Amino acid sequence: MTVWRGPHTGTRLAPMHPARMFLETDPGLLVRRIAEHPFAVIAAVRDGRALAVHSPVIPSGEGEDVRLRFHLSAANAVTAALLDGSPALAVFTGPHAYISPDWYGMDDQVPTWNYISVEAEGPVTRLDETDTRQFLHDLSVTFENALAPKPVWTPDKMTPARMDALLRGIVAFDMVPTRLEGITKLNQNKPASARAGVAENLEMTKSGVPIAAAMRRMDS
Repeated sequence: MTVWRGPHTGTRLAPMHPARMFLETDPGLLVRRIAEHPFAVIAAVRDGRALAVHSPVIPSGEGEDVRLRFHLSAANAVTAALLDGSPALAVFTGPHAYISPDWYGMDDQVPTWNYISVEAEGPVTRLDETDTRQFLHDLSVTFENALAPKPVWTPDKMTPARMDALLRGIVAFDMVPTRLEGITKLNQNKPASARAGVAENLEMTKSGVPIAAAMRRMDS
């Protein structure tokens, strides 16, 4: 299995999970997964210190033309690190749940955690004011559409003075990933009967329903 690398790939990096059966490399699937779980941890490094912040991310493009846009407070330490040239790492977490060994119907098993995730890594560029305004419009429309039939709120409803003040307080970025990969860890290393037992038990817990549904889709 080849890990997808973007157009600026340099040294090949190790995959994000040592078990290759869990590694997800389909760019189309990964972009859809980001769109479904867009609230990411954005990490950077400055002066040898690892820094992280949360931000919603808007993906666009296909194949090797994937781009990720996000914004941060101008006062955030991660913003300073990115403006200084640090690459960014964006981590997206989807459904996840603790898995009890009692659910496998097999002896000598241990607990684990099933989860779905994506990592995107690469350089970022700062968006200019025009592109930042467009990004904020796209951001609001993306998430407001999910609130239908509520009318969509957009930044156009703000007064120009208030919008200008907002723009001074944020910095928007565009990432072109040089590494885009994910994890689909859904007990693929277990027999079908064990996976069915896990899904059935997860469905009995409120927090486990989403990951159980993902397991069912995988086995359908």
